[in-house]
Amino acid sequence: MKANIRTQKIEAVDLFCGAGGLTAGLLQAGIMVKAGYDIEPSCAFAYEHNNTDARFVLKDVQQVMAEEIEAHYSPGVIRLLAGCAPCQPFSTYNQGRDTRSDKKWPLMYAFARLIREVMPELVTMENVPDVTKHKVYHDFAAELEALGYQVWAGKVLCADYGVPQMRRRHVLLASRIGRVAMLPPTHAGRHITVREAIGHLPQLAAGERDGGDALHRCAALSDLNLRRIRASRPGGTWMDWPEELRAACHRKESGLSYQRVYGRMEWDKPAPTMTTLCVGFGNGRFGHPEQDRAISLREAAIFQSFPEGYLFAETFDAPMRDISRMIGNAVPVALGAAVGNSLRASLT
Repeated sequence: MKANIRTQKIEAVDLFCGAGGLTAGLLQAGIMVKAGYDIEPSCAFAYEHNNTDARFVLKDVQQVMAEEIEAHYSPGVIRLLAGCAPCQPFSTYNQGRDTRSDKKWPLMYAFARLIREVMPELVTMENVPDVTKHKVYHDFAAELEALGYQVWAGKVLCADYGVPQMRRRHVLLASRIGRVAMLPPTHAGRHITVREAIGHLPQLAAGERDGGDALHRCAALSDLNLRRIRASRPGGTWMDWPEELRAACHRKESGLSYQRVYGRMEWDKPAPTMTTLCVGFGNGRFGHPEQDRAISLREAAIFQSFPEGYLFAETFDAPMRDISRMIGNAVPVALGAAVGNSLRASLT
């Protein structure tokens, strides 16, 4: 069934919505998002405040019934069901760990159940590239094909679609109404750099907050870490430091493999992948290229391509770790927009 016998309007429900990165991107692509589901109550404000008319539903996807999802859609629209399940069981950060008992494992099966019961015209999911190493992913993709969906899946470099960071993701698009695929990259060969993304923001000292933007605040540094960041060069590692500044674990031979921590970003390259701990200098290459501090929450959000006015909490004193977790867990907004534009293009 081609979409020309139905309205071209697409409405979406966003499972595992978090603070609304995917929803914001789909809205930018002209797709109306009716609701987002998540189990984190701290995400409710960010999701509803920034995404007009999208309703936050605090509920475990495993407990959601098909009738509830169906009730969100208007009659006659093309229905999109999006589900970006938590990536922790599949992440390279968990390599070597036994994650089989992780409570997040069944979530992709719950997503598949809802697809089977609702039979939306369009489906999308994204996750870490290593998701393809796991049986649950292959079961998910096989079920879509068995249900009659045409499926496109592949690894995507987010910087190729306007996200100013080198984040790589696995994206899946599926359609019951025609062929579907990601559109060609919009920024291949001309990635947005750290300088272009955050170079205009006011300067901060470690532990300082900008008076005009409560989210533009950064973590304080100990005297030792202040000495370390002053000894760091953009794109370098802790191996550039004098011996007395190096951590004891890094002085061992086994520590040589951990060179992606305690680093500064480079002005004229995209940022590294944002994580839930991306505002900590010691957690990755999250040092500002020039200022002696880790990146701020606002800078992290910009690297995730959130609009600069995006708010994550009602109060100015919300814990940095809570907001950092929302930012790091989010689907980059520009990637969400690329997914939405790709789905819309498949209807023409």
